[in-house]
Amino acid sequence: MPKREKVLLVFDSAGTKAIDHDYKDELKTEEWQAESDVIRAIKRLGHECEMVGLHDDTEPLRQKLAEYQPDIIFNMVEAFANLSSAEQKITSYLELQGIPFTGCGSVGITLCKNKGISKKILGYHRIRVPAFAVFPVGRAIKRPARLNFPILVKPLEEEASYGISALSLVDTEKDFTERVQFVHEKFKQAAIAEEYIDGRELYVGLMGNQRLQVFPPTEMMFKEMPEDGPRFATFKAKWDWDYRERWGIENDFAKLEPEVARQIEKLCKRIYHLLLIDGYARLDLRLTPQNEIVFIEANPNPALTAYEDFALAAAKAGLNYTRLIDRILKLAKATVRS
Repeated sequence: MPKREKVLLVFDSAGTKAIDHDYKDELKTEEWQAESDVIRAIKRLGHECEMVGLHDDTEPLRQKLAEYQPDIIFNMVEAFANLSSAEQKITSYLELQGIPFTGCGSVGITLCKNKGISKKILGYHRIRVPAFAVFPVGRAIKRPARLNFPILVKPLEEEASYGISALSLVDTEKDFTERVQFVHEKFKQAAIAEEYIDGRELYVGLMGNQRLQVFPPTEMMFKEMPEDGPRFATFKAKWDWDYRERWGIENDFAKLEPEVARQIEKLCKRIYHLLLIDGYARLDLRLTPQNEIVFIEANPNPALTAYEDFALAAAKAGLNYTRLIDRILKLAKATVRS
């Protein structure tokens, strides 16, 4: 019979709660669907599970670790002090505890979080990435000649398409400068500007450390979007259900030629290792009309709600949701953190 583990679920919270707070009311809400799904699966597997939320202080985590003494930490932290750019700092803290934790280590998260660094690494290894430039806050905004319009401007270190809208795609110098300034002022971080790649929007889930399992790619499809509409993953295209319904935006499994599917699988494994990812991740790609594969970004520890792309792709590959969470826990136990 499998060993009964003590699992501590760690997540980012809007405010600090007492370490014995039970979160029962919060777990009933839609905003907490991912945590609710994960906890349900952990308990279905026969394990214990307690929770601790982090806001802007690690003391509750220190206290909870000392009190509960978990066997595994299930890491669902995406930000700290409302800064998504601080996610890897909490992961570094977990690494210092000597307790197995789920998902990617701090180095992989750091490399992936900074979209400019990840593209530089992959470009060096001759993997196609969009032409791009990074514009730090406080520096002069001057478009390099090699960066041709149309250009997609977005925050350097945000996730889940936060900060990306139809206005992010620009085709004049004036709009370009204004959008970079908007990112600086709104998100208090550098902007990355990259050539717009015409093509299909693909998402590929992977799981593992050295030996990887690649899940069937999914695709965001724009069935009712006009030709001049934004055919890329804006925040609304991902999360606004009324907007998705109005423009016929659907995520489904991608229909790919067998050779293209094989190339995507091989390339995604290579990217995963080059960016030092472990645990599980989702890679975002564009597939051009000529079937060229272009890397857009990597997302370690993607959302784990049972109805989202990563879990659905795992199910398509034969891992139902409970087995998926079990595999994530087992990978955590098997990961060697240096």
